[in-house]
Amino acid sequence: MRAVVLTFPGSNCDRDIATILSNFYHFQTELVWYRDTLPTCDLLVLPGGFSYGDYLRSGAIAGHTQALREVRRLAATGRPVLGICNGFQILCEAELLPGALLRNHSLKHIARTVGVKTGNWPLWKEERQLRIPVSHSDGNYYAAADTIRELEDNRRIVLKYTEEVNGSVQQIAGISSGNHRIIGMMPHPERAVDPLTGAQDGQVILQAVVALCA
Repeated sequence: MRAVVLTFPGSNCDRDIATILSNFYHFQTELVWYRDTLPTCDLLVLPGGFSYGDYLRSGAIAGHTQALREVRRLAATGRPVLGICNGFQILCEAELLPGALLRNHSLKHIARTVGVKTGNWPLWKEERQLRIPVSHSDGNYYAAADTIRELEDNRRIVLKYTEEVNGSVQQIAGISSGNHRIIGMMPHPERAVDPLTGAQDGQVILQAVVALCA
């Protein structure tokens, strides 16, 4: 299988996820610059980082680049798209996912391992409690009440925090599109896969995403 990691000026977690997908999930992985044409792939990843330095809003500039038209084209074919941290922010700014990521309630950057649990997303076979790193200043997920109800009713909540982290409504940490094939999340599962890092709970999340490629 082939995975493409789309990089922007300021992306800094691109090689992390590319290495994990190659070494642990046997993808042929390619880093693609945002100005280049996206090749056909089985999985597209928008990695973490600070696209364009977050100078406007996190993900706002990247979310309105030509590259996102390519992302929409690929997503329309049913290819899975995963946005991690800044990638999640970009997907929301591009309106491929609903809601917005606001400044953390603490107004401070948060970089630590937190508790999350699997939500009502159909790919989860059972509820799991996980420990996954986060690193963000704008991870406070917000959406209007009717959008939250729609996410719940259509099983689009991928992850929830099990503790107060950033002020996210209903402690939502990750959501999916209506067809469940575009996924955005603030936690960094790629940082909790290799046992050499002392954590492997991220495997649960990435295995579910990889299953979409079958």
